[in-house]
Amino acid sequence: MDSILLEDNPHWLKSANEVYENYTEREMLPLALEYLNAKEIVAIIGARRVGKSSLTKLMIKALLQEVSPKNIFFINLEKPSFIPYKKDPTYLEKIYDNYLKLANPNRDEEIYFFIDEIQIFDSWEVFIKSKYESSNIKFIITGSNASLLASSYATLLTGRVLKLELSSFNFREFLNYKAIAHSSALEMAQNRIEIKQALDEYLKWGGYYSVFSNPSEAVKLGLLKNIAEDIILKDIVPRYSIKNSEAIRDLFFYVVSNATTQLNYSRLAKKIGIDAKSIKEYIGYFQDNFLIQTIPNYNTKLTDQIKSIKKIYMTDNGFLNLGVKRTQDRGAILENMVFTALNKKKLTYLLATKECDFYLDGKLYQVSYDIEDEQTKKREFEGLRYFAEKLGKERGYLVTYDGDEVVEYKGLEIEIVSLDKFLIECSDVLGKI
Repeated sequence: MDSILLEDNPHWLKSANEVYENYTEREMLPLALEYLNAKEIVAIIGARRVGKSSLTKLMIKALLQEVSPKNIFFINLEKPSFIPYKKDPTYLEKIYDNYLKLANPNRDEEIYFFIDEIQIFDSWEVFIKSKYESSNIKFIITGSNASLLASSYATLLTGRVLKLELSSFNFREFLNYKAIAHSSALEMAQNRIEIKQALDEYLKWGGYYSVFSNPSEAVKLGLLKNIAEDIILKDIVPRYSIKNSEAIRDLFFYVVSNATTQLNYSRLAKKIGIDAKSIKEYIGYFQDNFLIQTIPNYNTKLTDQIKSIKKIYMTDNGFLNLGVKRTQDRGAILENMVFTALNKKKLTYLLATKECDFYLDGKLYQVSYDIEDEQTKKREFEGLRYFAEKLGKERGYLVTYDGDEVVEYKGLEIEIVSLDKFLIECSDVLGKI
């Protein structure tokens, strides 16, 4: 086991600059570091390969400025050597004891214990709880399941966890990776061509680092397929004891083709050849493992909102390349991108006699690739006006690929925002989301 521990903790023998210098910064890092000041366990959750492990390495790099290297312990439970023991949570105690013997940390000072993909081990909460109350350990755990803290055992940790949900790279992080300055109006104007070129790439391939950092489109497509299939076949199928792995895999690719539309379980059931109840369960598994997200139709009555027909979106635009029929609908691609920027628990859509794409925190958002066609413009404007009147709003937002202006339509102020500006400055332009 010693060799595994040394492999996962190169900072014990080398400087932080030697081992963690090449990790790309993430916007969540400052908040994650702030959470370390609290007693509570820090849980970083998100889909496979969105960068949870990389974020923990950035946290370790920052900690090494003040904390002894031997007091920082990282372990990846997906190591093949650990898999045979995943049914035995007491093995986590053995791993920790080996760490104490090998690294000999200063136990009078706090120990930062990073456990990657903790859901691999059954009843892991028992081990965490036993150490949390009686030792000087700060736990930082990662997991690839939204229900990581929802099991019956997790009640042991109720009130003891601060949760962070990490997604794939947002557009600002993508521009930082490409070293395209965009932090001011002047920089955005100076680099407009480069920003638009980056936007086209980001729209098509999304924010998974392994995907956008590879120059080959064929490889990008293969990587996206691998990410999706790993989540389905390595996480969902074994976790939920699904016998027909081919059916659930096929369902995902059909779901991709229906992104940005209302969910129709019966129609999907006919295409896949399994019952609608199973389809609904599988959709829930996709959502729980961060492949997709569904949003309800807004209603002032919460029970009616919960029962409403859901719309479905992909959590990363890159997945849109994997549909049974690869979508070429520019409007759907742009709408899914806006969704990824707005993706919060309270996000809804509005549908009655008119439609509005998104409603969040009292703000109305309509999405259209362009509004050059008069019928398209009228449809989008009317949707905003209709719901603005119903909800008592004086302003609406229309996100398009290009164009920034404020117009008035039948007494409603509509701010037309270009997609790149929306993705870069939405917290400033549209209020904190």
